[in-house]
Amino acid sequence: MAEKKGEKKTVDDVAGGDSGASDSETAVSQINEGALLRKLDLRLLPAVGVLYLLSFLDRSNVGNARIEGLLTDVHMTGNQYLTGLTLYFVGYVLFEIPCNIILKRTTPRIWLPTLTIVWGIVATLTGIVHNLAGFLISRFFLGYVNLTESGLFPGVVFYFSMWYKRRERQYRISLFFSAASLAGAFGGILAYGIGRMRGVVWDNGWRWIFILEGILTVLVAASAYGFIHNYPDTSKFLSEDERKFIHQRLAADSDATRDERFTWTAVVEALKDPNCWLYGLGFHTMSLPLYTLSLFLPTIIANLGYTAATAQLLTVPPYAFAFVTTASIAVLSERLGQRAIFIGGSAIFAAIGYAILLGNTDPVGRPGVSYVGVFFSAGGIYPATALVLSWPAINVSGQTKRAIANAMQISIGNLGAVLGTQLYRATDGPRFIVGHSLALAYLVANAVVVTILGIRLKRENERREAIAEEIKHVGEVVDWRGDSDPRWRFEY
Repeated sequence: MAEKKGEKKTVDDVAGGDSGASDSETAVSQINEGALLRKLDLRLLPAVGVLYLLSFLDRSNVGNARIEGLLTDVHMTGNQYLTGLTLYFVGYVLFEIPCNIILKRTTPRIWLPTLTIVWGIVATLTGIVHNLAGFLISRFFLGYVNLTESGLFPGVVFYFSMWYKRRERQYRISLFFSAASLAGAFGGILAYGIGRMRGVVWDNGWRWIFILEGILTVLVAASAYGFIHNYPDTSKFLSEDERKFIHQRLAADSDATRDERFTWTAVVEALKDPNCWLYGLGFHTMSLPLYTLSLFLPTIIANLGYTAATAQLLTVPPYAFAFVTTASIAVLSERLGQRAIFIGGSAIFAAIGYAILLGNTDPVGRPGVSYVGVFFSAGGIYPATALVLSWPAINVSGQTKRAIANAMQISIGNLGAVLGTQLYRATDGPRFIVGHSLALAYLVANAVVVTILGIRLKRENERREAIAEEIKHVGEVVDWRGDSDPRWRFEY
């Protein structure tokens, strides 16, 4: 964890060097590290968080639209609707790695808002489709055109690694990801209100859900060119002394200050690293329950016997609970320095929820029981996902390798989402035994995977301790070889 709140640290404290007498060094030594971190948080987290909230809102609002008359107006069956969901994730999987390669060759200020604008435009156009072909094409373009949303999350994870120290990233990434649960909560409220626009131009209100939320995304993303910052060396909201201080503190434990050029060798190294694949498997076992919950929660609740309007509102409390658990678990994990145990524990907590859903043999007669299960599921899925997604960001050293590792994780992980889009068929309600059973199995598998990975990382640290002493000032080491260097230690 970071130092006590308000404690001042000098460059010499951070980097371990000898004290100098220059005016510049004296000014840097007076910088309050806690205050600087809060300044970075206020500038960076809301900016990227709102982009992710909007993109996740536009991604999951198809579930809200479904119970507002989408299938009837577009003349498609429940299974055809599922095919449309699958088409989106195929593109999502294919373009993760290319997106992060582009990010490495461009800047966050240009890349992240542009991704979100294009995404918002395509999402808005979904609101004017009139038949099955139009719906399928819109889902296809959401995944394929312009490499849109598939680059946002891994891009931001890489972005944070260029601002924060290793042990500071997980908490920030978790807060960033908590925007997904807030998107679910806001989505339910917005869908309830927008759904009441039925009769305005169109008979049902689902079109307005896509159109209004998509336009909101475009407008906010366009303004983001003004509030998204690149990297510390070029950010105007920092003074020169603050830039030097950030450089020194990052050099103390990461490679973020190194002038690393993109190389295909680093890409190949990531592809050959077993740990990178295990990080991907860790997310794979979370993505299926994550996306089935976000895409089908309105349907699951509506099948308990509630009207569409009531079901929209009932999606809000579970997502609000998920936001609280995500932030709380992130704090505990960071303070205790433990990753695997909190990921696996959260997965088991969510698995209890699916066990409750499966155990309720009369969901319509006892809707409260199933609703409690939804709280368990949401409350465990979101913190586990946030932590597992932040793992490679703190363990993979080498800027390009880390960017590729993050993208690999999303690509491998979302193969689970592709499978999940086919599980909740209209004929399976109200119990949805197939979908709930697979989600439960995946959550248990996640607990097993992260336990294996945690043990593997712990043993590797022990092996390295017998070879070389841990080195802290990674950014200042000339012969640094990334996380394959025996002087590097993993977080587990």
